[in-house]
Amino acid sequence: MALGGGSWLAQNKVLPGSYINFASLAKANAALSDRGIAAAPFILSWGPEGSVFEVNAADFQKNSKNIFGYNYDAPEMLAAREIFHSATKVYCYRLGTGAKAENTYASAKYGGARGNDIAIKIAADVDNDGYFIVSTLLDGAAVDEQRVSSASNLVPNDFVSFKSKDVTLSATAGVPLTGGADCASITGEHYQAFLDAVESYSFNTLCCPVNPKDTATKATVALFVNYTKRMRDEAGAKFQLCAIRPEADDEGVIGVWNEATSNDVATDALVYWVTGAHASVAVNRSLTNSAYSGELTINTDYTQAELEAAIKAGKFMFHNAGGEVRVLEDVNTLVTPTAEKGELFQNNQTVRVCDQIANDVAALFNNRYVGRVPNDASGRAALWNDIVRLVQQLEAIRAVENFDPDIVSVALGERKGSVLLNIDGLNIVNAMSQLYMSVIIQ
Repeated sequence: MALGGGSWLAQNKVLPGSYINFASLAKANAALSDRGIAAAPFILSWGPEGSVFEVNAADFQKNSKNIFGYNYDAPEMLAAREIFHSATKVYCYRLGTGAKAENTYASAKYGGARGNDIAIKIAADVDNDGYFIVSTLLDGAAVDEQRVSSASNLVPNDFVSFKSKDVTLSATAGVPLTGGADCASITGEHYQAFLDAVESYSFNTLCCPVNPKDTATKATVALFVNYTKRMRDEAGAKFQLCAIRPEADDEGVIGVWNEATSNDVATDALVYWVTGAHASVAVNRSLTNSAYSGELTINTDYTQAELEAAIKAGKFMFHNAGGEVRVLEDVNTLVTPTAEKGELFQNNQTVRVCDQIANDVAALFNNRYVGRVPNDASGRAALWNDIVRLVQQLEAIRAVENFDPDIVSVALGERKGSVLLNIDGLNIVNAMSQLYMSVIIQ
């Protein structure tokens, strides 16, 4: 990352940037940033390889075939549909590298088995002698048509690149591309490549779709957990990880425990829905009691005692509430509170408020103050005003309450260029989750 960030113990940082601690009580202006952004890897048969590509919800619905090679409602798009139930934007990454399909006239734009479903059809143009209409077909339907006199005039489209050397056009009903193949095996190295690629992006939640069923997959889930801890604590990237049954004890990690099926076939796609839901939930809201809006069948066959034990164990669970599948409690995997991070941090709404403050203060400071504003009384007063304004916006949307600007202090740090910012006693609001009622009858 270009600027430093993360938590601090002593004022000894070298890189310019913002270093922010959050503890229990014992990004370019003073405005709240939007939520709804997730990062997720996918096992696909089409699409860019080895790079992050941004997809927003509207584009996914309208242009799914061009982006992923399949229609929006195709079975292959299940995971994408789950995450886009709530997420507004996803930084997508295709795992592994496939072999490209090709024929005499063209080669597939991307590697993968989906390329085998492409064909090139050539027909003589009856209205223009010496010209041909060259159609690119996907599943038998035309996705591109070009009128040319020779192969050298063909231009690439969203699905193929055309060959021109030693290629003579002649009428054909449709020549399929062949030889396309998906990556033979997705390993931990592929997931590491995804994490390396997405490190420079800013998002609210990170998806780990790996089911820890054996030693190798457990190691991959641990890779995501350790990556999240490092990014949150050392790089100052405040996002939460959504993973399947992770071994973690951290407020930055959310564990999905319910099993799910699609058309009676077991699937791990539920973690994509949880990732999208957590990315988009407002900073002043909780997912507790939220209805599941996806298309999976979720196993909610748990007793009351098992659900109580699950909450205590930091498990993010779904349960059956009057025939509806709903989120039981918006909790993370933190089960061992400390003096610095007490029980409040077990609640994801608390974490979201803290992350919102950290991300927005970092963006504000890095973009407006670093290298620009003198570290004198006037400069620190300006920073104080901006920080107070940020917290007041959180108070206006009832994410915090009873905010007193006097709890914010901005002082000269131990070095000429450093600033020490303290917010002492911030009162974060959580959504109602329990009702204790007493009725006295006379």
